[in-house]
Amino acid sequence: MVDVTVLGAGAFGLSCAYACATRGARVRVIDPAGVGGGASGGVVGALAPHVPENWNPKKAFQFEALDQGATFWGGVEAIGGVAAGYARTGRLQPIADQRALELARARAVTAREFWQGQYVWEVVAAHDWGPVSATGLWVHDTLTARIAPHRACAALAAAVIALGGEVVREGVQEGAVIHATGAAGLAALGAHFGKPVGAAVKGQAAVLAYDARDLPQIFAETVHVIPHADGTVAIGSTSERDFADPATTDGQLDEVIARARAAVPALAEAPVVRRWAGLRPRARTRSPILGAWPDRPGHFVANGGFKIGFGIAPKVGAVLADLVLDGLDRVPDGFRVEDNL
Repeated sequence: MVDVTVLGAGAFGLSCAYACATRGARVRVIDPAGVGGGASGGVVGALAPHVPENWNPKKAFQFEALDQGATFWGGVEAIGGVAAGYARTGRLQPIADQRALELARARAVTAREFWQGQYVWEVVAAHDWGPVSATGLWVHDTLTARIAPHRACAALAAAVIALGGEVVREGVQEGAVIHATGAAGLAALGAHFGKPVGAAVKGQAAVLAYDARDLPQIFAETVHVIPHADGTVAIGSTSERDFADPATTDGQLDEVIARARAAVPALAEAPVVRRWAGLRPRARTRSPILGAWPDRPGHFVANGGFKIGFGIAPKVGAVLADLVLDGLDRVPDGFRVEDNL
């Protein structure tokens, strides 16, 4: 018999399964598309915080999850024996003008409070590689980290299996059921309640062959540039509400690549080795959807990760395990299913 069935083998589903398995629950993960078969199998992997101002439960939740990142992913790797590609490498953001400089300096002050003195948000005049800056200054933060998305899913799956769980494409639902089914799951929730709770947003991203593995990631010209441990750099992504084919790349990705090359001259000649497209689940409130499924006893939801899914996955798993196994509701206000109705 299985105590918990998790539907979905992406960042949220596998993190929930891992958290339950570490507490002794017998877990089965079911996903017809396989491990990382949806948006969690992407290429970017930016674990970047919201700006440290106008603090709210969502930002606090994300900070706690990012702060736990090294410990969480180190534990996953130790149990399952598969590397997740995690590293806290920090981030650079060009400062465009005097107004942006004043804002960056103000955020440096609030970061000391909201980031509890553990990480810094600072203005710097030098760095280790080349994002263009009109002022010659950049914001550097030390909280931002990276993950290799598909490898992270494989690491979580390996850890779940090492703890006695199952990760399968087909299986029987037993015990409590956690629905972590991404964009398709948002559509199913909306159909159940007769109103939209979110939508699928298409993203396109690319991988370039350029070895900057120990350098910080960059956010410039609305593009994330993420050096990975395998000697590649991921760039992305688009956010498309209207699209014809969710799985194909097109000229919009070409524009992203061009912006990345212009922002980071070191990438000007780096060849593109992979192009990726997929659907990410964006909740109506833009906050993740976590907690009990109203009017379906024994069923729970973990969805709406959108662009921050891997960053908050450690906390998502812990919160769902608390609720499913112990009946402890630690879901932040604004995150529950009913908050999106």
